[in-house]
Order: sequence, then structure tokens, then C-alpha cells
Amino acid sequence: MPQLELNTIVAAIFAIFALYYLLKMLAAPARILLRVLLTGAVGAVILFVFNLVGGLLQINLGINVITALLVGYMGLPGLALLVVVQKLLG
Repeated sequence: MPQLELNTIVAAIFAIFALYYLLKMLAAPARILLRVLLTGAVGAVILFVFNLVGGLLQINLGINVITALLVGYMGLPGLALLVVVQKLLG
């Protein structure tokens, strides 16, 4: 059985502390990324449901990253904004 030297123990303790602080630094950006992904998913679901209902009224909006994030962040005012912009441009 190999014998642990003092240098190996100190290096292991240093590695544990370094890993802890690295994960702590990466936690905030990971939370932000998760929030953006969830917001986009909620916006895409809202757009999908709107397209199902809006199909009866001949109103369809494209579902892409920008529109999903816009509707996800702004909610119904964002959806209304997209409909108005589509009617003005189209």
C-alpha cells in the first residue's frame, strides 16, 4: 500500500478548495442560463397555444428563439406586441 506524503495531502486539500471556489463562481451564470432557458420554454409554449387558438382567426406567429424569449419575458404584452408588429408589417 502506498504511503501518503505530506505534499500529496496538501495538494489534495488545495484541489478540494480550488474546486469548491470554481463551482461557486460558476453557480451564478448557471442560474442565469437556466432562467433564460425556462423563460424561452414558457414563451414557446405560450406561442404554441396562441397559434392553436389563433389559427381560427387566421393569426399565426412564428416560434423562434427571439419571439419565445420576448413572450416569455414580457408575457401577454409581448404577445400583443408581436401581433401588432405582424399586422403593421404584413
